[in-house]
Amino acid sequence: MTACPYTPAQLLPHAAPMLLLDRVLDWSPEGLVGAEVVIGPDTPFLEPQRGVPAHVGLEWMAQCCGLFAGLEAKAGGKPVRVGYLLGTRRYQAHRPWFGLGERLRVEARLVLRDGGMAVFDCAVRDTGDHAVRGDDKGTVATAQLTLYQPEG
Repeated sequence: MTACPYTPAQLLPHAAPMLLLDRVLDWSPEGLVGAEVVIGPDTPFLEPQRGVPAHVGLEWMAQCCGLFAGLEAKAGGKPVRVGYLLGTRRYQAHRPWFGLGERLRVEARLVLRDGGMAVFDCAVRDTGDHAVRGDDKGTVATAQLTLYQPEG
């Protein structure tokens, strides 16, 4: 894994407030990206007294896949382009809310690529020691995402 010199804003074609990931932690050209989101008072979709609903984890995963595409574009000297989430398989959240103060690692691992189509296995992991864990690695949500990026 390699440290990333870019911010999510440099790798995604999103603008605030829909830029949901705080930073890129690491990446591999073979298809793995780790990103971080820290649930704070200004986090989009935060509901007071509850946190961020678990279904927002799906967008975190999609943006993490987008980070991989952005990193590939930067490595090839190309501009960052828009991509589309086509489908989701087996989204499982082990809790209904992500709470204020939680530090989460979002991961996307490339499984298959065919032209502009790509499939990623994704996970959200709670990196804090106060977490109710979904498994021994702190996994709190998983899904497989299918994305499409048109030729640019």
